[in-house]
Amino acid sequence: MDQDDTLIRPMTLADCDRVSAIRTRGWRHAYRGLVPQPYLDGLDGAADAERRRARFAEGDGPVVNLVAERAGTVVGWAAHGPYRDGAQHTGDAELYAVYVDPAHLGGGIGRALLDASVERCSAYPRMLLWVLERNTRARRFYERAGFRADGAVEPFEVDGVRVPEVRYARSLRG
Repeated sequence: MDQDDTLIRPMTLADCDRVSAIRTRGWRHAYRGLVPQPYLDGLDGAADAERRRARFAEGDGPVVNLVAERAGTVVGWAAHGPYRDGAQHTGDAELYAVYVDPAHLGGGIGRALLDASVERCSAYPRMLLWVLERNTRARRFYERAGFRADGAVEPFEVDGVRVPEVRYARSLRG
């Protein structure tokens, strides 16, 4: 299968359990060796799904959640919206997350989700995102899509371990 076999659509309430499972498995796969293993082992997909359903029922504000579906199965998830600078929103867009079920990596799903998010944010001047500094696979993925590190660093911490994030930016105009 390739990117053409992927349906990108808005997430529904019925997708919450699957999206949470993808996010949990995605964290365990992508961040192995980057964040403490006990933290990854303790991720609770059911609790994540419950929080996701509650947010969905309340309305997720300006956050747009998309899923990627292949052969009727949700295999990826992305979320985007206004850039968050603390509690403030700026005039830029932010890609909050892109996760693909690890069993489906390398098939263009992540790129299809990223492209759909970029397209839906075309009214913004640029899109920003944060990625773990040591996550070289993700950094290469974003760089191939035209994103570049802009020098901003966020001192992120997981279970007392520093795992700094770097910010990437891509112009959405011109």
